Amino acid sequence: MSSSLPTLPAEAKSLRLQRPEWLKVRANTTGEYEEVRRMMRRLSLVTVCEEARCPNIHECWARECTATFMLMGDVCTRHCGFCAVGKGEPGALDPLEPERVAEAAAELSLSHVVVTSVNRDDLADGGAAHFAATIGAIRRRLPECTVEVLIPDFCGDAEALATVLAREPEILNHNTETVPRLYRRVRPQARYEQSLELLARADAHRRLSGSPMKVKSGVMVGLGETMEELLQTLADLRASGCDIATIGQYLQPYEKRLPVERYYTPEEFERLRLEGEAMGFRRVESGPLVRSSYHARRALEGSGA
Repeated sequence: MSSSLPTLPAEAKSLRLQRPEWLKVRANTTGEYEEVRRMMRRLSLVTVCEEARCPNIHECWARECTATFMLMGDVCTRHCGFCAVGKGEPGALDPLEPERVAEAAAELSLSHVVVTSVNRDDLADGGAAHFAATIGAIRRRLPECTVEVLIPDFCGDAEALATVLAREPEILNHNTETVPRLYRRVRPQARYEQSLELLARADAHRRLSGSPMKVKSGVMVGLGETMEELLQTLADLRASGCDIATIGQYLQPYEKRLPVERYYTPEEFERLRLEGEAMGFRRVESGPLVRSSYHARRALEGSGA
């Protein structure tokens, strides 16, 4: 399958949609933000907050003092049409990275840690053992801290998934990102059915083990999908055992990524939230600036975790 990125026609460049008022974010340049940034550089850590150009970075770093750690470098082996993370041939894994993530979590006094990664299709297990080591390091350093992992699909490898699940994260998150019709354009090296299968396996694991783990997934809107397709995707996620769903507006990170085809209104996000809750999700975070790990710890409120 070709990994080339879609090229934006010249005429489309002049027709980019203007960002609505509800999507304009004010940067917070307080000391807390700079403090977190300096710590990340000192510990040689990568965050998805920076690499994915998250619009909530100032709120999370300055107001909540939280961050989503990105394991295994800042170069991804896949070429998704929406993502700002660098593409190419990644370097070797750093065996000390899990301990540095735990050290950063301790310095920030986190009660909930979110860990994600680039796709590492070059590794036999897709990096599953590295995820497991990071969960273990956090548990040793912060025994009371809850852990959420936002994992890739591991190319459908059930054993790799089992390696992560054996460490019993409180939340197992894997994003489907978009509706099935758009996968070839948005996620050319992934398969919708494979992502649903991963979520279903995670759900089956917790049922068999009696684990209180929550299963989570997220989608973006504004890439050309219809409301009906979005609702069907939410229904598919729920049928696969998802408890938590996140729905946010896609924002084009830079020129060579897919353009925004439509901005959803706050009212439409509210409709998606209500429809999702009616399907039986225990929590649906739906809004223009919602991202996978936005207010992540709230998903465990009232769950006994």
